[in-house]
Amino acid sequence: MVAYTSYDDAELADLLRSGDQLAYTEIYRRYWRLLYGHIYKMLQDEEESKDLLQELFSNLWTRAEKIPEQQNLGGYLYVSARHLVLNNIRQRKFRTEYLNSLSEFATEASEVTLHYLEERDLLAAIEREIEALPPRMRQVFEMSRKQHLSHREIAESLGTSEETVKKQIHKSLKTLRTNLKDKGGAATMLILATFLK
Repeated sequence: MVAYTSYDDAELADLLRSGDQLAYTEIYRRYWRLLYGHIYKMLQDEEESKDLLQELFSNLWTRAEKIPEQQNLGGYLYVSARHLVLNNIRQRKFRTEYLNSLSEFATEASEVTLHYLEERDLLAAIEREIEALPPRMRQVFEMSRKQHLSHREIAESLGTSEETVKKQIHKSLKTLRTNLKDKGGAATMLILATFLK
């Protein structure tokens, strides 16, 4: 029996096309080290290079009948390896871009959520502080900020002077700002400024 090591590449390729497993084994023995070096040089990643090498030889066996005749086997394997590497790099780039866009979306979503929660918590805190105001002061404040009545309208409605209404609102705002000042953050300041102006 002729040793497969004595066959040249063209003979091994012919045998491989016909499903000869020993020809496949000889091609693997002959080329795996060179192809691994070729792949590793492009990827600079040991595990990924081993995975691609395995994929390359797996494809070689399953698609053996598609190996073009009169083609240099070494050249065919090198080109196949390069295609695999380029596909891998494209997929890796796509994966990275996809993960980056997911990460960006998650960050934006969490910022929006945090802003919403912060705003909701702050409004609840403002309501608690308004509830805690002395009854008359609270009434004046709510008529001003919630019913949007003018100082004159409030004064007429309560049978008091505009000056008294003005002082009550001023005191209310001072109390609320003092009690809410520990709630920091730009969003918080904006809400406070809008609500307590």
